[in-house]
Amino acid sequence: MIDEIFDDANDRMTKSVENLESNFAKIRTGRAHPSILDAVKVDYYGSEVPVSQVANVNVEDARTLTVQPWEQSMVSVVEKAIMTSDIGVNPVTTGNVMRIPMPPLTEERRKEFIKLAKSEAEQTKVAIRNIRRDANADFKNLNKDKEITDDELRQAEEQIQKATDEHVSQVDQMLAKKEESLMEI
Repeated sequence: MIDEIFDDANDRMTKSVENLESNFAKIRTGRAHPSILDAVKVDYYGSEVPVSQVANVNVEDARTLTVQPWEQSMVSVVEKAIMTSDIGVNPVTTGNVMRIPMPPLTEERRKEFIKLAKSEAEQTKVAIRNIRRDANADFKNLNKDKEITDDELRQAEEQIQKATDEHVSQVDQMLAKKEESLMEI
């Protein structure tokens, strides 16, 4: 019973960290990366789909993405979706290929992105702590129902605390890496 609760909590903590990783990928650094366009949705025959599902998205060089829609009719739709998105880039269309130059980040913009990254990391830490709280509550309920002893309760709480510390440490490391990549010029 303890192992099931611990495994569930550990899985949920890991998923929180993975979610943070995907959120960090959406925060733009000065370099071109295809995941920047993951949040951009395009109307494709009545349904909203990511750009990557209607076009090839490649990195041409360190500061340029190329987007090549699979259908000629989608070029203007994709271009409009990219321009109206909040990522702050403007595609240059040549035939059916769009080049998206990544403007260098200003110091002010970098600081905004760092602030955003810190808030994402803090939300993840809160989620991890909430998972710990839920697991500890489950352990205490088991103890109250006399399904586990006080010693087992203490061991379980120590085990879940150790897992929490590991995941919070991962979040801190990820944040430090993201801050470093954002401050690179």
